[in-house]
Amino acid sequence: MPISPQASTPQSNPNSSSLSEPKPKRGMSRTQKILFFTTGWLIVLMPFLFWWNTWFGRHLSDQQLTEYLHDDKKPRHIQHALVQMGDRMSHGDAAVKRWYPDLIRLADYSVEQVRNTDAWAMGQDASGPGFHQTLLKLLADSSPMVRGNAALSLVRFGDATGRPQIVALLQPATINAPVSGHVDDAARPGTAIHQGGLLAKVASAGSSAPLEIRSPIPGRIRSVSQPGSNVIAGVEIAVVDPANEQVWEALRALYLVGQLDDLPAIRPYERDLPDISNDVRQQARETEKAISQRTK
Repeated sequence: MPISPQASTPQSNPNSSSLSEPKPKRGMSRTQKILFFTTGWLIVLMPFLFWWNTWFGRHLSDQQLTEYLHDDKKPRHIQHALVQMGDRMSHGDAAVKRWYPDLIRLADYSVEQVRNTDAWAMGQDASGPGFHQTLLKLLADSSPMVRGNAALSLVRFGDATGRPQIVALLQPATINAPVSGHVDDAARPGTAIHQGGLLAKVASAGSSAPLEIRSPIPGRIRSVSQPGSNVIAGVEIAVVDPANEQVWEALRALYLVGQLDDLPAIRPYERDLPDISNDVRQQARETEKAISQRTK
């Protein structure tokens, strides 16, 4: 016969209530609450402030544009101003013409990223005085990205002088070891990398610290010498395939100025490969078609 719940319930002991009841938990003090919420607020705020200070889409006033264009201590401020100017120039804002002499001046700036953005900005207004000649000079820049952007901008001027530099944007970048030694560390083949990203570290006999080898272009690492391998100065240490965005811009330009000699560099991007986006593949086909029709 089952035992009823009433029969199984033990009799209460008046002296045991104080032992069985849990003690109330002590809440956080006012100071602890303030510290807790302040810490949480900072965790959210700090990434936002970093993004806000590095995001080139943040609007700049005319006064800020002037200040940023001359802020040699923070090259990213100069880039920010150039991006803002380029956007306003593309929308026909005549007010930015007051800063056109700064665009000419910054073509000789020591920081590669600034020259690169400057070359792009000058392409947003083909009527800019001095822009055409400045872009022609940038075709001889030491950076392949600056040369490429200058060539792309020249197309907007109806100038195909930079066609070889545009074709070069379709080619993988081959990086040679600047010194002989052994590889201490290296990125993994197949991974994406941004311009200036670390490819490998090479330790040489005459150096106290490993020499960092960085990518001259954004893209994907095709190959790189792995840790423990020996490298010789002047011999290939890595190969980086160009990023889809770079290839797409080059194909768009060659759609207008490309020649039959450029087709061998274009056709690999027509293949159905996982690293090639559908947009790039379609643009490559359209570019070949335009070149073939133009050169008949």
